[in-house]
Amino acid sequence: MDRMKRTPIKEQDPKVRANNFEEVCLGYSLEEAVLEASRCLNCKNPRCVGDCPVSINIPEFIEQVKSGNIEEAAKIIAKSSALPAVCGRVCPQESQCEGKCVLGIKGEAVAIGKLERFVADWSRENKVDLSEVEENKNKKVAVIGSGPAGLTCAGDLAKKGYNVTIFEALHEPGGVLVYGIPEFRLPKDTVVKHEIENVKKLGVKIETNVIVGRTVTIDELMEEEGFEAVFIGSGAGLPNFMGIPGENANGVASANEFLTRNNLMKAFKEEYSTPIRVGQKVAVVGGGNVAMDAARTALRLGAEVHIVYRRSESELPARVEEVHHAKEEGVIFDLLTNPTEILTDEKGWVSGMKCVRMELGEPDASGRRKPVEVPNSEFIMDVDTVIMSLGTSPNPLISSTTKGLDINKRKCIIAEEETGLTSRERVYAGGDAVTGAATVILAMGAGKKAAKAIDEFLSK
Repeated sequence: MDRMKRTPIKEQDPKVRANNFEEVCLGYSLEEAVLEASRCLNCKNPRCVGDCPVSINIPEFIEQVKSGNIEEAAKIIAKSSALPAVCGRVCPQESQCEGKCVLGIKGEAVAIGKLERFVADWSRENKVDLSEVEENKNKKVAVIGSGPAGLTCAGDLAKKGYNVTIFEALHEPGGVLVYGIPEFRLPKDTVVKHEIENVKKLGVKIETNVIVGRTVTIDELMEEEGFEAVFIGSGAGLPNFMGIPGENANGVASANEFLTRNNLMKAFKEEYSTPIRVGQKVAVVGGGNVAMDAARTALRLGAEVHIVYRRSESELPARVEEVHHAKEEGVIFDLLTNPTEILTDEKGWVSGMKCVRMELGEPDASGRRKPVEVPNSEFIMDVDTVIMSLGTSPNPLISSTTKGLDINKRKCIIAEEETGLTSRERVYAGGDAVTGAATVILAMGAGKKAAKAIDEFLSK
């Protein structure tokens, strides 16, 4: 075995998968997982753990995989993470745990994410029970939102013996896991639903179709329904736009709406009547993971798809793996390009997009080189659909209906980084509702910190 090279993992052929919504990565077999786990050096000072937002004992679970004891590996992961099959698929390991792997200095890092995915899938297929909880404390905690932050916070508190109820605005739990991430990256019926069921087995109740701020307020939950603490993990579902002419035209959508229709409302399935419009030529404006998801989804629905991004490839915020997969499948990248106007026909439908070429100047506040318009470089891109993927902000409904809850100028709830405590006593917050749009694993880390802080407060 060459310890410097990771064990290859099977994927669907790009030409085949570009026409279906089945999962791209096929995962390790038991033999492949054991082989990959055998590469781990089991470092005395494992830097990978320090860069895991939920602090999974990575060397310990990998050691169990190496020995073929997958059930024990699953139990080790379950102590730290409620969503291992999700994280194994969508977590940016290359910039976190795998980014700190010693083997990555001279070779390829251990495939920690793929091993986590294997363990989680194996435990699901073999019906491993992960529902161990402490004695009931007879104290009620409310969690708003059933996305990664909410599920993590709820799961950790339930393990500690609290009576937890999650209030979810949509008709199905899962948050961004069900409405935002496509089926080909994260299967809903097998992976997401199972991990939500595992949280429910800990005793967590989930009430759907409850819009906190409309159906019920946080003040009512605490003052009338007896919840002793509240965690807000409501995410950031309010899409941002560029503010350019023509943006309200027919045929322009936010990535959020486009993906919600396709993922949560199953528009990609012929037996569903969910309306979704994909023209012949689609421009997805943006360069993050959500842009890649929207582009790869539109491609599978039959369109020619262009990613339009104002910086160069090295500045793309999306994961390298997602960019690689998009390119393999046939997504066209129009880099150093910026839209200035969306053109319409006489009926108000998109008929093209006016753009300018860009070049990179000096670094801006983010540390990335600032894109500068190239003089006299205007051109018209022939497209009939535009999907805006420019990030999202938190919906201000909760903050505007809760007494004493401070927000910043971006409408994000202000909360302490280490505890999630807000300006309102006994109200905690974390994930995208606090940071703005970020990753699943960072939201989980925030939910975990808040659960610890809530337990410490209620245990006094």
